[in-house]
Amino acid sequence: MKREYLFSISVTVLVLCLIFTSGCSFISVSLVPTIEPLRETAVAGSGKNKILVIDVSGIISETKRQGLAGLSDEPDMVALIKEELKTAARDKYIKAIILRINSPGGTVTASDMIYHEIEQFKKGTDRKVIACIMDLGASGGYYVAVSADKIIAHPTTVTGSIGVIMLNLSMEGLLQKIGVKDTSIKTGEYKDMGSPLKTMTDDERKIFQGVMDTLYERFLMVIAENRKGLTPEKLRSLADGRIYTAQQALEYGLVDRIGYLDEAISLAKEEAGLTEASIVMYHRPGAYKNNIYSQLSSAGFGTINLLNIDLKTFVNSGTPSFMYLWAP
Repeated sequence: MKREYLFSISVTVLVLCLIFTSGCSFISVSLVPTIEPLRETAVAGSGKNKILVIDVSGIISETKRQGLAGLSDEPDMVALIKEELKTAARDKYIKAIILRINSPGGTVTASDMIYHEIEQFKKGTDRKVIACIMDLGASGGYYVAVSADKIIAHPTTVTGSIGVIMLNLSMEGLLQKIGVKDTSIKTGEYKDMGSPLKTMTDDERKIFQGVMDTLYERFLMVIAENRKGLTPEKLRSLADGRIYTAQQALEYGLVDRIGYLDEAISLAKEEAGLTEASIVMYHRPGAYKNNIYSQLSSAGFGTINLLNIDLKTFVNSGTPSFMYLWAP
């Protein structure tokens, strides 16, 4: 049996070699899975009218996610959410959207782009959006949440962390110990500001702080535009980077109510004027979804581990990254 098995393997390898070396141009074999269009699956409810659940899960960024075994690049979070919103806008039976948020935030620009796309969807379709924060909806996660018409926080939610952080490392001391010195050549005094190869000067710190203050003001503006009950004074007192429990967030006016995902569904129906609706999710072919808690199939996308590859990429790139991120 062992000889027969080895013989079969040898024949298979030989055939493959002949195929790839024969020069036959009409044979094309792809070992990389193709990314197919989104499909829709109903996971709860009934009726022709639908409520779509969209996930905002993990580090918010424009970094492409690796597919199965790293063989394919899947759309980044911003591109995926844009694709889902475009698909939903074309479907007249989708009457409302639930943003299921489980994120510590991410890059400033990616958070703002998702916020913008949701705002554009609401203006273009006049459909309601409900945000349901699960474990975590901090910083950029909360930034995205305020694009919704109403925000529900799970009883055990952690949210807040309103502010900006710049991820930057200085390795100058370490490099000196091993005899390595930065010999970069530059055309201006501040051309290498933020380089991990040297210690940041006071002037450089002031420049970065000015940029961060501007991004912080935008964060406050976005919240103020969507949370009308918060006065500027009250908002600034809350926006010092601290996190809040669901109950605290409710008391301070950061969320509208506390509840579970099924209560977010009930609220979405109410806001859309529906008595019944099918709850649907979009997914790639092969992904299994059978209830309202079904998660995205890509493990790298759903994680909220702050040491995952997304955050490592930002830090290891050597370029300072401005983040709406809770990064303790």
